[in-house]
Amino acid sequence: MIIEDTAITLKDGRRAVLRSPREEDVQGVLDYLRISAGETHFLLRTPAECGKYTYEGEKALFERMNSSPTDAMIVCEVEGEIAGNCQIVFNNRIRTGHRAEVAIALMKKYWGLGIGNSMFALMEDVARRQGRVTQLELAFVEGNTRARALYEKRGFRISGVHPGAIRLEDGRLLNEYLMIKEL
Repeated sequence: MIIEDTAITLKDGRRAVLRSPREEDVQGVLDYLRISAGETHFLLRTPAECGKYTYEGEKALFERMNSSPTDAMIVCEVEGEIAGNCQIVFNNRIRTGHRAEVAIALMKKYWGLGIGNSMFALMEDVARRQGRVTQLELAFVEGNTRARALYEKRGFRISGVHPGAIRLEDGRLLNEYLMIKEL
């Protein structure tokens, strides 16, 4: 699904644009994926795993998301740089078609500027326009208090836990918490 450009003003006064990804964003998204993976252990990807992402693969992902009648991806562009992205994926099964999953990540230098809140508002609007979705879902890694605070601010609540779902490079196991928001 194509998301029209939405300009937002960040808490530091800069202007950002939320929009669907374009082919010219591929390298910027690849850079953002690699950088953000190295800034926190709260993402499921590691910097080494980002090496498997290719220009062709990201371009195909953009095309697939942009041509989907339901699913959507947005990137946040700040002063020509891809700051992060968010996506919503709908479940198309009869018994679970009322659910959609949301995911988000930003580079650290863009944390706390209001981008995450704006991206979630946009994704919730996409979900509401689908008509059939009554529940948004996401997950966060134990210790990610910033993400949890954002999700709770947006109306999500913890609905479950996967004990020891995340194994860090040093062997520590962290829980993954599941959250839902009823629309």
